[in-house]
Amino acid sequence: MDSEATEMEEKKYIIEKSQSGEFTVPSDMGQLIEDEDQKREQSNIPQASFNFINSIIGSGIIGMPYALKQAGFPMGVLLILIVALITDYSVILLIRGGNLSGTKNYQDLVRAAFGFPGFIFLSIVQFVYPFIAMISYNIITGDTITKVMMRISGVTETNILANRYFIICLCTLFVTLPLSLYRNVAKLAKASLFACLLVVFIIIAVIIRSTDMHIPPTEGAYTFAKPGFAQAVGIMAFSFVCHHNTFLIYGSLEEPTVHRWSIVTHISVVVSFIATVVFAACGYATFTGFTQGDVLENYCHEDDLINAARFCYGVCIMLTFPVECFVCREVIENFFFQAAQPTTTLRHVIETVLIVGATLGASLATDCLGIVLELNGTLGATPLVFILPAACYMKLEEGKFYSAKKLPSLLIVITGAIVMVIGFIMAVLSPQGCSHGKEMSYCHANDVNATDFSTFIPSTEMSMLASSTVPSMISSTTTPFSNFSSIGP
Repeated sequence: MDSEATEMEEKKYIIEKSQSGEFTVPSDMGQLIEDEDQKREQSNIPQASFNFINSIIGSGIIGMPYALKQAGFPMGVLLILIVALITDYSVILLIRGGNLSGTKNYQDLVRAAFGFPGFIFLSIVQFVYPFIAMISYNIITGDTITKVMMRISGVTETNILANRYFIICLCTLFVTLPLSLYRNVAKLAKASLFACLLVVFIIIAVIIRSTDMHIPPTEGAYTFAKPGFAQAVGIMAFSFVCHHNTFLIYGSLEEPTVHRWSIVTHISVVVSFIATVVFAACGYATFTGFTQGDVLENYCHEDDLINAARFCYGVCIMLTFPVECFVCREVIENFFFQAAQPTTTLRHVIETVLIVGATLGASLATDCLGIVLELNGTLGATPLVFILPAACYMKLEEGKFYSAKKLPSLLIVITGAIVMVIGFIMAVLSPQGCSHGKEMSYCHANDVNATDFSTFIPSTEMSMLASSTVPSMISSTTTPFSNFSSIGP
């Protein structure tokens, strides 16, 4: 009875505020919320959950095995759990903060809490994070789809279908741009469900390969903790961040209340956590110290099961791309056109084309995913996940900032600030190497001359392995690689 009464009060509060004009919804955000005049399609709890899960499991999951390598396997799994719990807690704090301040988007919430300087900072972070995320999506599309094309009969490295630049442009023109032109995020629910099903297949493929690829683990592969834990948290935050489009999906929910939104959040975070841990553990256990920022780059090019997974992941990424574009467009509307509403069709199209075109140009200039995930995680995702939601709640909620009610939020802010600073410093001082597009040496195990581990072992691990692991591997063509003849076709 108490929960029902609370929901009724929330509904009454929202209706009164909306009718009085105290809620300002100055962008596509307003077009996502159905009212008597607009009658737009909205999402039920399962549909909103699919959109939210699709938002969480974006390009970040592909780098989670690398995060375990950076943090140490046991510590990495523990950190994934902690980041998932913080994500769940802070996402709900955002909506509570919105109700406390009478706002319906992230930017207005931060402005209500910290004034115009806070609005400027959040606008920059909220735009930069999804913008860089879309760049990473294009990089992954180029990495994955080209390898699939090369397995098609008659397609060689010189064929245009194996050219990553052509593939990225083609996918942008015919898939991501048309989907990004939607105004209503609820229309993406079916695409998000399909993307979630594709992720299930990808995880199954990685699990299968973890059982039949027998690459000897590198020295210290299962050390409890490693110095790169801060960078790892940045990657994990990048993987779990969904705060920048929380209000978008919340606004598309039928009868949006804190109680109903909590259900969506719990379902989404739990499913995402399970998928992420399984994928990260199996991917890292297969390659240990050899794990790259994009773990699919570790697999052999002629492995048809993984090529199918690559194709599915490329499609999944393309279906996630529009959700991020929605956010960038909303930030532009809130920042530059708040007084010029509603959004015209022409302006909507121009903004979308400019955003998608800019990410296309940037993604054609780089192909190294790991550093993109690290920097976007520490500088973009960490403030969005750890710092700003908790800080806004502390500012808006009554009581002293060190009270028992606010203590969890205070600890999250402090943790986020530490991770942000240390993660950035570590990413700059110890950047990962990038071996994009190179066939891994163990894929040519029968050719001893091709087994040159220095081409794909990160330089930081080469010195550690040179005295023991590598010589013993290279000394024989029958062990430990005798089982690799069964990998791939």
